Amino acid sequence: MANSKIALSVLSIEELVPILDSISDAIFIDDAQGFTIWINKASEELYKIKRKDVIGKHVSFLEREGIFTPSVARIVMEQKKEVSTIHENKDGKRLLTTGIPIMDADNNMSKIITTTHDITELINVQNELESVQNTLSGLKAQEGYSDIVANSPSMYNVIQLTRRLSNIDSTVLITGESGVGKGVIAKLLHENGNRKSYPYIKVNCGAIPENLIESELFGYESGAFTGSRKDGKKGLFETAEKGTIFLDEISELPLNLQVKLLQVLQEREITRVGGVESIPVNVRIISATNTDLMALVRESKFREDLYYRLNVVPISIPPLRERPEDIIPMIRIFLNQNNKKMKEHKEIDSKTIAILMKYPWPGNVRELQNIIERLVITTKGAVILPENLPSFIHETTSGIDISSSTTAKGLKKALDHAEREILLKAQEKYITTRAMAKALGVSQPTIVRKLHKYQIADTE
Repeated sequence: MANSKIALSVLSIEELVPILDSISDAIFIDDAQGFTIWINKASEELYKIKRKDVIGKHVSFLEREGIFTPSVARIVMEQKKEVSTIHENKDGKRLLTTGIPIMDADNNMSKIITTTHDITELINVQNELESVQNTLSGLKAQEGYSDIVANSPSMYNVIQLTRRLSNIDSTVLITGESGVGKGVIAKLLHENGNRKSYPYIKVNCGAIPENLIESELFGYESGAFTGSRKDGKKGLFETAEKGTIFLDEISELPLNLQVKLLQVLQEREITRVGGVESIPVNVRIISATNTDLMALVRESKFREDLYYRLNVVPISIPPLRERPEDIIPMIRIFLNQNNKKMKEHKEIDSKTIAILMKYPWPGNVRELQNIIERLVITTKGAVILPENLPSFIHETTSGIDISSSTTAKGLKKALDHAEREILLKAQEKYITTRAMAKALGVSQPTIVRKLHKYQIADTE
């Protein structure tokens, strides 16, 4: 080590400058006050600047000129420690910059060395890989559950509960905001259960006129009312025999029909309009609402006894804004679906995804699906850029600081979840932590620390 120090000490400035200029990474040298002392040729090329124009300039000036956004040297000055960050230059290239404080003998900062590496191509490759992985994970999921993304813990729990309830005939009440996928969960309950070979009937209780809904649900006898068929008609409950009937927007069911639905739940039989005989029915009843039914019960707008009959097993689906881990996989899946349907090959820029991650999605999954379809249709170029997004998304997200919002917390959870999954898969494939470390390109102590962090048992 001593010999190497002696060897370096004999190098002159004239010899060091060509060496630094030959390095492909950009190198900035600033003094402790933030004024540029020297830059290498790679810095000139990467930032489209001239050495003579920046030497002697302060980091704040370079930030104002848009050369750095932000200046890592400034952050090092403020924090007095090594700092690394990913940012962009004027050309939109993604850069990994590390600033290192150089301390003198009295432990005072004398200079700041900043090195920058262009990682644009690496990120593009990573995005492509992520796109493939997210598409595969979203499309394969677990057998029978490919219609829903469940990367987030909350949706994973919903899927696990749905799986357990599929082969049980318990009455289920699905709750959640409009557009979260209540109908998807209801269909999964049917298609993965014992009744999957029999009818699945969906009824939107808010879409059928009040004067028709009783006859639609329960049918009618011959001559029950003017205009009725002479031979009468089966209702949807009879049509769903041995299968499942899904009553969406159950809160819209009129009070007088709530009594008849209660009879079905209690007696497992219906009476047609204009009829007197009870007809036994063998159906599973699943209902859904985006309304607080208990609040309606307190307002005497919904029967309390019916509420408890419907709410035997509740499934609550969280809104999309509370499960940001699911947003990127959904974007990829919807993009692939629309590309295939419209015979397009559109890609989505990472900056566009960042904006979509900040948007609160009041319309939930349905809104996300519609937005992606709209973008594929309206974007003229091959890449969906931020400027292609609707103005209301920009207006909604413009004031949100992703570094301090709940989105950042959700993104951290998403990254933690992904890291844990990578470790679990690596552990399945490689026997030792050393082998895992080699495969993942990190040190063995890092693997051990990560396994401990995620409470994964060490195989060694």
